[in-house]
Amino acid sequence: MMITRALAGLALTTAFLAAAPLAAQAAPAAPWGPYSAPGGKAKAVGTLQADGEDHADIPTADVVRISGKVYDQTRSSSTCGWAVFRITYRDADGGLPFTHRSFRDCSYGTPLPFSFTRRDVYQVELKVCAEGRASKPSLTCLYAGTWKTIYLSK
Repeated sequence: MMITRALAGLALTTAFLAAAPLAAQAAPAAPWGPYSAPGGKAKAVGTLQADGEDHADIPTADVVRISGKVYDQTRSSSTCGWAVFRITYRDADGGLPFTHRSFRDCSYGTPLPFSFTRRDVYQVELKVCAEGRASKPSLTCLYAGTWKTIYLSK
């Protein structure tokens, strides 16, 4: 009887120690979206995974991985769907500048998959736009309307 209890305790300890590294691994990716452009002419949907949150003076995630798809929902060959991300990050001086990352789909019915990674991220916001073909989103897309927050380090 005493050996059985000892073996049961050993088995329980082994199971706990085996599960501990799994708990320390990355958190699962959280879904975001779908978000649509005004009039429903474009949409974007995807996942975001934030690892290694640092809760110092300015809390940031060590690494953020964003993946998803952007859809052009217009039949016009001159209009494209845009997923524009505004990523606020902590720089070497401790400031919080931001940068844009955008993805364009101009093919109705065939979504464009995308994926990217960024370090020291404080906040990720998204805006979905539908506008003419261009090499980058217009100022109207960037500055009119509201951004949707999909991640904020706390």
